[in-house]
Amino acid sequence: MAFAKTATVEGAKVIYSLAPTAKKYTLRDNGFTETTSGNFQLIRPLDATPQSKEGFKLKITVAKDLQQLKMSITTANGLKSVNIFKDDNHALLQEKFYFLMDGMIDRGLFVKVEN
Repeated sequence: MAFAKTATVEGAKVIYSLAPTAKKYTLRDNGFTETTSGNFQLIRPLDATPQSKEGFKLKITVAKDLQQLKMSITTANGLKSVNIFKDDNHALLQEKFYFLMDGMIDRGLFVKVEN
């Protein structure tokens, strides 16, 4: 998956882009870690119990120039992208995804893009 100005996870109806107010320290303050290539990455479990090693994870990577991003929801090992929006069995995971993203919007990291 390549970096782009806007991104969303597979199946979601909302598209996100980086907010103009997003800075490197803002990313670090919100749990992003710097990778060896200089990008910023956040991996958050979507399970009801964060200590669980099973379940799906939200993975967001922001390019080091803070202009582009990519995001996905992956299996527990992070190797396969999944679509939690294809059926209603994952309603709790969908709600948690939107909750996490709304929190990052409130903190000035992302903005919703109109389709």
